[in-house]
Amino acid sequence: MENKKIYFASDFHLGSPSREESLLREKKIIRWLESIENQCSELFLMGDIFDFWFEYSKVIPKGFVRLQGKIASMTDAGIKIYFFKGNHDMWVRDYFTTELGMEIVSDELIIERDGKRFYLHHGDGLGPGDEKYKFLRKIFRNPICQKLFALVPPRIGLGIANAWSGSSRVASSKKEVFLGNENEWLAVYSKEKLQTTHFDYFVFGHRHLPLNIKLNEKSTYINLGEWINYCTYAVFDGKELILNKFDSNLT
Repeated sequence: MENKKIYFASDFHLGSPSREESLLREKKIIRWLESIENQCSELFLMGDIFDFWFEYSKVIPKGFVRLQGKIASMTDAGIKIYFFKGNHDMWVRDYFTTELGMEIVSDELIIERDGKRFYLHHGDGLGPGDEKYKFLRKIFRNPICQKLFALVPPRIGLGIANAWSGSSRVASSKKEVFLGNENEWLAVYSKEKLQTTHFDYFVFGHRHLPLNIKLNEKSTYINLGEWINYCTYAVFDGKELILNKFDSNLT
């Protein structure tokens, strides 16, 4: 679309570390969405939008109505929005599709826009190391395990899950440390992919650190950061992908 841009963001972690802080962050995110919606053709929400989300057949987690309403109004206006399953909000069913009009992405998504190829993924379970989580990810994503958890009454199940979420690295507000180009595992993963297939951009969340790493002369790895400490996002204007920061001084 002429003069339209594509936006990428991830790791809002709404619900953490407290309701009060989460609500302030949610309102900030909505202001950001309002600032971009007139020039946005597509929006990629790339995982961990919620610090926890488990969707029963007729029950969803309490709260986040402001964001949900804003998303619905944007999709109603014709903006295409993609929701990537993250490691905190992988347990989605059809609510986001039927009620909010988003397209759900379970793993990777490969797209081409204006002659540029993008490899998109939340980022969890990729690259070397973290074998414990990779094993747990298979269990968490197993349909049988999800059905068994759904048998637990929502009051108990959501209580257990929220307690687990409260012990996550997000709840501690700990800032991540850059490991160097050769040790950033998603950069390593991207370089391995480039050995067989060309992509202009690799875009991930999950790492919680805004990163812009040149992999070679034609390929770049972008990590979107998170919205507790950084409030960063990426925008593609048809020519290049740029990592930006929303004014984090706004409250």
